[in-house]
Amino acid sequence: MWAACLVGALAGGLLSILISWWWLWLAIPAVGLSVVGLVDYLQPRHSIRRIYPVVGRLRWTAEATRPKVRQYFMESDTDGTPFSTEQRADVYIRAKGGAGTASFGTQLDAYAPGYEWFRHSIYPKPAAQGQHRVRIGEASGAVPYDMALMNVSAMSFGSLSGPAITALNEGARRGGFAHDTGEGAVSPYHLQGGDLVWEIGTAYFGCRTADGGFNPDRFAELCRQTDAIKLISIKLSQGAKPGLGGVLPGEKVTQEIADTRGVPVGQTVVSPGYHSAFDGPKGLVDFVVRLRELSGNLPTGFKLCVGERAQFLAVLRAMIAADAYPDFIIVDGSEGGTGAAPLEFEDHAGTPLDDGLTTVHRALVGAGLRDRIKVGASGKVASGFDIARRLAQGADYTNSARTMMFALGCIQARECHTNKCPSGVTSNNPMVTRGLDVEDKAQRVCAYQHSTIANFNTILGVLGHDSCRQIRPDQFVRRISQTEELRYDQLWPELPEGSLLDGSAPEDWMSDWRAAGKIAT
Repeated sequence: MWAACLVGALAGGLLSILISWWWLWLAIPAVGLSVVGLVDYLQPRHSIRRIYPVVGRLRWTAEATRPKVRQYFMESDTDGTPFSTEQRADVYIRAKGGAGTASFGTQLDAYAPGYEWFRHSIYPKPAAQGQHRVRIGEASGAVPYDMALMNVSAMSFGSLSGPAITALNEGARRGGFAHDTGEGAVSPYHLQGGDLVWEIGTAYFGCRTADGGFNPDRFAELCRQTDAIKLISIKLSQGAKPGLGGVLPGEKVTQEIADTRGVPVGQTVVSPGYHSAFDGPKGLVDFVVRLRELSGNLPTGFKLCVGERAQFLAVLRAMIAADAYPDFIIVDGSEGGTGAAPLEFEDHAGTPLDDGLTTVHRALVGAGLRDRIKVGASGKVASGFDIARRLAQGADYTNSARTMMFALGCIQARECHTNKCPSGVTSNNPMVTRGLDVEDKAQRVCAYQHSTIANFNTILGVLGHDSCRQIRPDQFVRRISQTEELRYDQLWPELPEGSLLDGSAPEDWMSDWRAAGKIAT
């Protein structure tokens, strides 16, 4: 009882002191705000803070929260960019094993320019089952590889966290599809059993000399030692930043990244915008042949975002002159976005995938090379309809990057380059990446890919086909205005087989073909 009275007395005394010193509790924050205001008033760098001390800082808070408020509270289901809420939600649902169905009709405006649809058959066929396969390498005599219709597109370790790469590769293993390493080399996280496409970029990570050149011995050694490597892809350019290289700051070059990429720890590494191992169309063709030989005859090709059409045609002329051909070409659209780049490049550099893909396909047909070279398409492939329309535009298979990131838990915060990714997909902060459970996310990657292929198979049957090779461009339509629409074969008329060689192609194509002859030499 005495103890209780003593505690009560002490508490009462403390309370009276706090009440009697009430002015101190007001003075402390007032002094703090005064100091902040004085600093704002005297500093010379920010005019808003100088003119409106303390209050001007609220502008920064508003700018920081605006994208999040807009994404969660103001965007409609269909107007978010680069992927809408509806698109993201569809990936999340399918990755968790849901059906991804909707009710009460489309939210898209079917009469708005750009709206697209497929012309179904009144005699549909049962949906095909399982994965479709595209055989790559057979024409050149390389070790053939059967590619799935939807695969993991190029994303490097370092750009993505270790757990994210692990989950992607394990998901690819479970699902039976391929995983492109990106240009950051083959890391231990890539070696979970999934098939790899090893991308060779301008810095030759994983197979470079001390001065940053290409090391053929190291390349051949890694190909021999790594059974998971099934194809070799030479990166000429990527859709997010065509023509640009990159810089990896020294503080991010940890021991783990240094060992993977073959660079010194703590040293800033520059990826140039061009290759030092070759130059020009003939050099590219020779490099393709060289890598195929060094790799032990693995299928070898290259990836590019299309720029000048004549330059691409010059590569085809160099192939014909050397009688040497890549096994595949991956076309990356300028709408691609897993690489950070200046806004000018993100918004205006390179050719969008619709036009780039159809350019490559028609050029190969016109040069008589389409049957020898497979074509992959990479750029905002999210659904079964996306796969179908890319096949109608000339692709043999597709790759997907950002939607695979959604399957991992990406929330489109668009902070990939800041190391502040809130979901742990692109952050290397262990406190954040611990939230990415590899087992759960690997299953989601696998489930998303399988669900998307299943929906593609349903579309295929509704089109009246039982093989993905039967899809035709005249079955897909784009609205041009409220009263006009055009089929894909009208938007991008196909060249007659070999017409560039015999001179019967349209004059705009022949003009570029002649210009390509000067570039190729």
